[in-house]
Amino acid sequence: MKSVGAAKFKEQCLALLDTVGPEGIVITKHGKPVAKLIPLGTESKGLIGSLAGKLRIRGNILSTGIAWDAESRHTRPATRSRR
Repeated sequence: MKSVGAAKFKEQCLALLDTVGPEGIVITKHGKPVAKLIPLGTESKGLIGSLAGKLRIRGNILSTGIAWDAESRHTRPATRSRR
């Protein structure tokens, strides 16, 4: 796998985007890997739907858990709804 320093990546970003292979390019800072550039079609394709059926949502994911009243200046804990 190809490795390139962050400064060199910054200088040659567009050229590296054109030459990135399926294995990707590791971007380093002070010799330590900080990021990996991969083509969109390789590793990310397998991520779509990979957690289907493995996660269970508990509670209301659309709520912050704090009730808010526009007329009041105070917040209070939201009451939990039971299903």
